[in-house]
Amino acid sequence: MTRRGGGGGAKRLALNGAGLLVALFAAFPVYWMIATSLKPSSEIFSSTPRPVPSEPTLEHYRQILTGNLIPGVTFADFFFNSALVAVSTVVLSGLVALLAATAVARFRFKLRTTFLIMLLVVQMIPLEALVIPLFLMIQRLGLYNTLPSLILTYLGFSLPFAVWMLRGFVAAVPKELEEAAAIDGASRAQTFRKVLFPLVAPGLVATSIFSFITAWNELIFALTFINDQESYTLPVAMTFFFGRDDTAWGPVMAASTLFTLPVIVFFLLVQRRMVSGLVAGAVKG
Repeated sequence: MTRRGGGGGAKRLALNGAGLLVALFAAFPVYWMIATSLKPSSEIFSSTPRPVPSEPTLEHYRQILTGNLIPGVTFADFFFNSALVAVSTVVLSGLVALLAATAVARFRFKLRTTFLIMLLVVQMIPLEALVIPLFLMIQRLGLYNTLPSLILTYLGFSLPFAVWMLRGFVAAVPKELEEAAAIDGASRAQTFRKVLFPLVAPGLVATSIFSFITAWNELIFALTFINDQESYTLPVAMTFFFGRDDTAWGPVMAASTLFTLPVIVFFLLVQRRMVSGLVAGAVKG
């Protein structure tokens, strides 16, 4: 029994060590990004790079926050455009996905199975194959060069995953709870709002993170659908730091750090519900 306990301890130690190495490997690029953003230009292009800035400076942050990447357009303008698109996508995808997931989980109708299969199939299509068809559709709708074109596009990308995942949450809620609420005199709307919605909230959090990251990081469609520089999102604005002959690595790293902060903050705010949501969503399909 002593040997068995010792073997278990060694295995646990090895797993913890492997987990620590993976965490360090994943965190190192983030650390290097932040460290580089604090280095002066002379140190960034030094022949002997240092992991810790010898003379930390905020000059690169001042450069992107007070200067204009494009004449008349500031970093804050790009940030606002990205935030507007991302938040709108999260709200709309959460609302539509929850209603669709409730219908799929609670009602039986024709082509229900086909609909569920299509939710999986559409996620297998490469996004690059949809650029031209969606571009033509956006033009016909008169939405070219507008932020709503991006919101609708990202909504279409995030909805299949959100509906499929939320379906598991809705199906895991016992129907008896809704029936008990109905017996107590609650309407369908009250039952949905006071009984079903609180129980599937962790699922909404998990799908919201996916929708937010999708809308926040996307570049190809934002570069294709938007021609007005004042409507550019942050991923498109980041490309202006890369020139034909050189790259302003200091501002790139500073802008990347600011670009990453909203995702980290959003994750920290909802991480507790996200963990419970990912586990609960797999209880019942």
